[in-house]
Amino acid sequence: MFEIEIRLYASLKDKAGSGRIHVQLPQPATVALLRAAIITSHPMLADGLRSAIVSVNRNFAADDTPIQPSDELAIFPPVSGGSGLPHPTYFALAAEPPDLNAIHAHLRQPEVGAIITFSGYVRGQTQRDGLPTATIQLNYEAYEEMAHEKMSQIAHEIWAQWPLVRGIAIVQRIGRLEVGEPTTLVACAAGHRDQGAFEAARYGIDRLKEIVPVWKQEVGADHSVWVEGDYRPTTADN
Repeated sequence: MFEIEIRLYASLKDKAGSGRIHVQLPQPATVALLRAAIITSHPMLADGLRSAIVSVNRNFAADDTPIQPSDELAIFPPVSGGSGLPHPTYFALAAEPPDLNAIHAHLRQPEVGAIITFSGYVRGQTQRDGLPTATIQLNYEAYEEMAHEKMSQIAHEIWAQWPLVRGIAIVQRIGRLEVGEPTTLVACAAGHRDQGAFEAARYGIDRLKEIVPVWKQEVGADHSVWVEGDYRPTTADN
């Protein structure tokens, strides 16, 4: 047997009353045994574990993924920078609003003639079942180390599909954001507008919401809700 620490995020952290828990695991251990051990030692997390994602060493894990005593483990709800990058990039988890001019300046090169930018903002009216009718603010939380690695992965995926893209920026705000504040930014640079930059920017924001471990809490006048997505990453998303 060995004891291992697990990081918790978003609604799971709220249910546990802590961002970290410890469980005892047998050797050899797997993710399936980890889930069972958590249900036994922390039964308040049982419901959330049914849809939760497990990462081992910042990679999405399956039930048969082995666990070693030295592994870094995290468990989080479905999601609502790096080396070897061939072109300029800008990846950030930011408490402050992004500086669009500075980001564009980072991506500009002599061969760049177009930069396509998607920007997301906090809206005041949600109109979705289970969420506050009027949003006062959003609280964003991230598994920061893994988030930067997944932003880098998205850049590699973009270049595999749109090799003429010459620069990529991905920014996700964290912390408390008021209505009207920017939440996300994805920018893709290319020589011309018809070299995949529009498609790459759309892919980047969609992928950001699938595999980058960031969660938002919608806060209304009478209640707040952690928003969970429908996409469930698998080991194929590593």
